[in-house]
Amino acid sequence: MLIVPVALGFAIVAVGGAVLLPMLRRLRLHQRAYEDAPQTHQVKSGTPTMGGVLFVLALVPVLIGHRSPFAWELFGVVAACAGVGAIDDLLGVLRGKNAGLRARTKFLATALIAVIFLRALAGSYDFYPREVLFHAGAFVVSAPYWAWLVLGILAITGTIHAVNLTDGLDGLATGTIVPPLLVLAGVGVQTLVPGATQAALLTVGAALAFLIYNRHPAKLMMGDTGSLALGALLAAVAILTGEMLLLLLIGGVFVAEALSVMLQVSYFKLTQGKRIFRMSPLHHHFELTGLPETAVTQRFWLASIVLAAVGALVVR
Repeated sequence: MLIVPVALGFAIVAVGGAVLLPMLRRLRLHQRAYEDAPQTHQVKSGTPTMGGVLFVLALVPVLIGHRSPFAWELFGVVAACAGVGAIDDLLGVLRGKNAGLRARTKFLATALIAVIFLRALAGSYDFYPREVLFHAGAFVVSAPYWAWLVLGILAITGTIHAVNLTDGLDGLATGTIVPPLLVLAGVGVQTLVPGATQAALLTVGAALAFLIYNRHPAKLMMGDTGSLALGALLAAVAILTGEMLLLLLIGGVFVAEALSVMLQVSYFKLTQGKRIFRMSPLHHHFELTGLPETAVTQRFWLASIVLAAVGALVVR
């Protein structure tokens, strides 16, 4: 019954959000809009943040009852990355002007967590396709352990920070993460990786419930607590199901968001101030063309659904 973990994740976050939201308000843990964000975002200042802790809470059932292989490792990588995000969020609130952790610090911290997670997986051949980067039916792409490890670190850190960059509009990252997780849950069923499947489905339910609070106009922001946790979860499930390379396709929206920032920064430096996009990440570019925030979000959700559907056909 695959609907059970989805419903459970939904219930945990729906109820948890109702409890957490007033707590965050009392603690005055409020989002502050970036000064260089579009002016329409200034109204978001004062919205409670750090709601992403609910995604960690939604994964607790993975640890209860019949213990799935790598359940603790999977929960650990998500919780650890959420912890890095929580420190960043708290520092941003306390210091003001979103002066949280430096980007380099977050990158190094998440890379270290990725190494620990991947090393924890390295000792077993039994429960997941170790050193497999992609498979579709009988077609398998694998790599030596050292290459698998390097690519795994890049996949985890890259996905984490791509999801973090995508979390810039109400409901954008929350809704975009659902289609790729559904694809990976289906792969997990086929490859008999119960922990990864359960975690993916719990998070699907959690994300759908989080939209109750995070859809426009958002009452609750996930903060880096949530975006780093979701990125870690997506990458970890892809690795456990042997579909690391599939992330490039089914997570194409996140890839595009990250590439837009990389291209914008590189072009700006090379041309001494010229820009490719009106603003990066990519969702801000579309906002500045005149599209309403909700229209941008819906188009990105649709793109995620299409890319996930293509990915599902590829791995059938």
